[in-house]
Amino acid sequence: MDALCGSGELGSKFWDSNLSVHTDNPDFTPCFQNSVLAWVPCIYLWAALPCYLFYLWHRHQGYIVLSRLSRLKTALGVLLWCVSWTDLFYSFHGLVHGWAPAPIFFVTPLVVGVTMLLATLLIQYERLQGVRSSGVLIIFWFLCVVCGIIPFRSKILSALAQGKISDPFRFTTFYIYFALVLSALILSCFREKPPFFSPKNMDPNPCPEAGAGFLSRLSFWWFTKLAILGYRRPLEEWDLWCLNEEDRSHMVVQRLLEERKKQQEQAARHQAAEASGKRLSSEDEVLLGGRPQAREPPFLRALMATFGSSFLLSVCFKLIQDLLSFINPQLLSVLIRFISNPTAPTWWGFLVAGLMFVCSVMQTVILHQYYHCIFVMGLRFRTGIIGVIYRKALVITNSVKRESTVGEIVNLMSVDAQRFMDVVPFINLLWSAPLQMILAVYFLWQNLGPSVLAGVALMVLLIPLNGAMAVKMRAFQVEQMKFKDSRIKLMSEILGGIKVLKLYAWEPSFLKQVEDIRQDELRLMRQAAYLHATSTFIWICTPFLVTLTTLGMYVSVDKNNVLDAEKAFVSVSLFNILKIPLNMLPQLISNLAQTSVSLKRIQHFLSQDELDSQCVERKTITPGYTVTIHNGTFTWSRNLPPTLHSLDIQVPKGALVAVVGPVGCGKSSLLSALLGEMEKLEGKVYMKGSVAYVPQQAWIQNCTLQENVLFGQALDPKRYRQALEACALLADLEVLPDGSKTEIGEKGINLSGGQRQRVSLARAVYSDADIFLLDDPLSAVDSHVAKHIFDQVIGPEGVLAGKTRVLVTHGISFLPQTDFVIVLADGQVSEIGTYVALLQRNGSFANFLRNYAPDEGKEHREADSRTALEDKEDEEVLLIEDTLSSHTDLTDNEPVTYEVQKHFMRQLSAMSQEGEGQGRPVPRRRLSAAEKVVQATEAKASHVLTQEEKVEMGTVKLSVFWDYARAVGLCATLAIFLLHGGQSAAAIGANVWLSAWTGEAVVNGQQNNTSQRLGVYAALGILQGLLVMLSAITMAVGGVQAARLLHQALLHNKMRSPQSFFDTTPSGRILNRFSKDIYVIDEVLAPTILMLLNSFFNSISTLVVIVASTPLFAVVILPLAVLYLFVQVASMWLRHGN
Repeated sequence: MDALCGSGELGSKFWDSNLSVHTDNPDFTPCFQNSVLAWVPCIYLWAALPCYLFYLWHRHQGYIVLSRLSRLKTALGVLLWCVSWTDLFYSFHGLVHGWAPAPIFFVTPLVVGVTMLLATLLIQYERLQGVRSSGVLIIFWFLCVVCGIIPFRSKILSALAQGKISDPFRFTTFYIYFALVLSALILSCFREKPPFFSPKNMDPNPCPEAGAGFLSRLSFWWFTKLAILGYRRPLEEWDLWCLNEEDRSHMVVQRLLEERKKQQEQAARHQAAEASGKRLSSEDEVLLGGRPQAREPPFLRALMATFGSSFLLSVCFKLIQDLLSFINPQLLSVLIRFISNPTAPTWWGFLVAGLMFVCSVMQTVILHQYYHCIFVMGLRFRTGIIGVIYRKALVITNSVKRESTVGEIVNLMSVDAQRFMDVVPFINLLWSAPLQMILAVYFLWQNLGPSVLAGVALMVLLIPLNGAMAVKMRAFQVEQMKFKDSRIKLMSEILGGIKVLKLYAWEPSFLKQVEDIRQDELRLMRQAAYLHATSTFIWICTPFLVTLTTLGMYVSVDKNNVLDAEKAFVSVSLFNILKIPLNMLPQLISNLAQTSVSLKRIQHFLSQDELDSQCVERKTITPGYTVTIHNGTFTWSRNLPPTLHSLDIQVPKGALVAVVGPVGCGKSSLLSALLGEMEKLEGKVYMKGSVAYVPQQAWIQNCTLQENVLFGQALDPKRYRQALEACALLADLEVLPDGSKTEIGEKGINLSGGQRQRVSLARAVYSDADIFLLDDPLSAVDSHVAKHIFDQVIGPEGVLAGKTRVLVTHGISFLPQTDFVIVLADGQVSEIGTYVALLQRNGSFANFLRNYAPDEGKEHREADSRTALEDKEDEEVLLIEDTLSSHTDLTDNEPVTYEVQKHFMRQLSAMSQEGEGQGRPVPRRRLSAAEKVVQATEAKASHVLTQEEKVEMGTVKLSVFWDYARAVGLCATLAIFLLHGGQSAAAIGANVWLSAWTGEAVVNGQQNNTSQRLGVYAALGILQGLLVMLSAITMAVGGVQAARLLHQALLHNKMRSPQSFFDTTPSGRILNRFSKDIYVIDEVLAPTILMLLNSFFNSISTLVVIVASTPLFAVVILPLAVLYLFVQVASMWLRHGN
């Protein structure tokens, strides 16, 4: 480098330690300033250029209009280029005129000039790609300013010392250059306008993160507004920002589904290629594409491929943070040497302290960027997994539905998906922990020599032990999840049939069943908790035992090995770095064991058979027909005999077809086959046009009546009113509290059975589909209402006239008006023809009529007599007063006859009328005018059936902590606090003892009482481990007891809740209490409390030690405590809102 620096008046040496280090007024040589300091920003920009161009190429967001800010930044870049080339031309001018400058004066202006031109081009390319704030260029300009500060100072000091400016031209161009780069840095901190063709954000409260600048993202300044708002008042739901587009479920789930589909196709091609022994042609791929894959690709691979970019970014952040964490111990070693050297220049101490501060700040910034990245990735993992499981649950076959219970699917989406979110923050420890251990051992070797091998050997010996414990914990987790699935399945069944359960007073029986499963679950939890406590003891003791073994070996190998302050405290700081991965490893092992179980459960569920989406062909069909089945054979499961077989049906366009037959003959199964919900064994099914389906049991959403009818479509007032009028719902609107805006409870609890069926039918009518599949919609209404609906909706003169209608019915009075009738018997078509033709045949259809005709006539006589008794005021009420409750759910395979079940359900509905809530709009008896007014007032007072879930605001009440402490046990709670306090005291004692050891006088190159010092230090360390183990075991016992008591209290409370509670509370909300919330109490709360106590006592002990040694630090604590409380309060509001 000295050759580049030249000689003579303007030349200098490249490095001079007497000028830069061993002096009270340090400075760099002019050559060092003109070379290294000038090249550092340029090297950074050229090194970052390939990755940054790749990023910009794949992240085009529309171009930004050339603004005044962009013009200024471009002009500054051009001026900097001109200044650099002016320096270069000046050097050539000197060369021409005989005074040859040093080579560095040619190289540096050329390098800087080309780099400034690159920066100018980057400014414009970023504008064209829609980048509003450039982090790469902000760092580049910052480095230019920082590297320019030293020459800025040196040139002034040199001019003052010499009394003149040695090179006025370069002196002037440098200060122009410095002013320009400083201006460029300031301008780069401002954001550009949004891109010209960027999609307009229609969110009511968009997240500011998407438009935040680089510095705002780096410091999380964009979050400050919400933190201040949360400090001032409790945050409401509408205060929270909308999700960023890339974090929304429709984006995340779609990406995961596409990646999984791609891997499934690759696996299918690979499998087919292995089977055939040759490459597949494109035609073969098409043929094999529709077959179910025998081997499912690993789901984890799809997850990593989908979120791999976020994971790689987190790896970069973590790697930088890990490397930075090892700089401070080296700086600490330099600082201790500086303190012990009284002749060292004072500025050394300030420089080292400043570097330690800068290093800590950089470490904090990088670490929190890592946390933000990794937690967002965890959220995306959970979102994607829940979405994929939900979509899979919609398409699994009926045989799979028998195996995969509701409880299992609920646990997959709540507990198992959550486990992925919990393990993601620790996943980088898989490579980070070994890296930190290797670096720590390397630096310890530099400090203590071969003695460190004793500590390494101890760590290696503990690996098999922890592996065995991880395997055992995984086995416990598998068994526990089975019990959890059984418990949630049983709770789902209890909530589904809670009305019948209460009518028959079966609560104690089901209560005992749930508690028996819970006892088995708690037994496994207790064993897993003891195992986890043992693991915690081992890993708490491991860092200390490694320290003890290493230091003991160091002082024992050679009596001349003195444990001075530098060796002791640098080693302790390295051991503290080593302590972090060692302490996190047990949690990582535990989480990985649990997540591997969850991954296998999810993989097993996702690999289950799906319904064939191509079993109903919609592209080709015989002209003139909308529904066609050729030799169709269908089954609910491939291991069951066919339910329908040898079907040949053709339905002309616009025809009204009735499907009749005895109970269990397959009428509803026929509609399911047309919908593609049955497995097709042979034959072809063709349907052309959109389909609307009205099930036998009406499906009602927990929303307003209007939203139930619209079903996501836009409101057309004319068509909406026509649908309500045809389905006889206008009279209902008059008595409902808010008319169309009346909230319908879960499963339509505040509607009668007939009203639910008519709402379901109105939804189909409003959809204006081409084909209507109607599964006995008239069975849940009285005969006069059925006649009205048939005439106004289904029949030849109804609103659906001209549409293709397939009607499953038991009402023989409507059959003469149909175009033709399909008669089913034992899963086969026994007869097809018009009503008159079938009567003349005197076959199975005639037998069907003889069986049902007497009941039909009796119904008509009952209806006529009842209508005669009603006065004119109650004529409209007849259309509303549907006597069947929600339990009139008839399926083809039920053994009881239709009329017997209908009669029984009439009685059951009457019995449970009082329990169904006072919001029922139709009275069962005549009311006086005054009673009607009172009832209307009460109904309007309770318009909202499903109450919003209440969230406690403010700080967590002391009563909550007290209740949990009582559940754990007051003695156990006190013991846990005392044990943690004792552990912190032992830790302080160990550090104080080590400090006293290092300060012991050295006599003849040796320290006395080494054995005593080592023994006391070992005793204090082992005492820490024992206290932590006792605390963990006590918390394990108390946590299991609290889990048992809290679940028992919740279960008993819900089983004793009135029926009105279940009518107005969504079952999903109740089920969530027994799955997700109980999971938190079982497995999250106790470890979190231990972490809280550990952090609390560590903080207190650290403050005590610092204040005891430096009392002035107490002044700094107060403002830091205020800032900490401010952030914690804002964070608390956000967590409570969640």
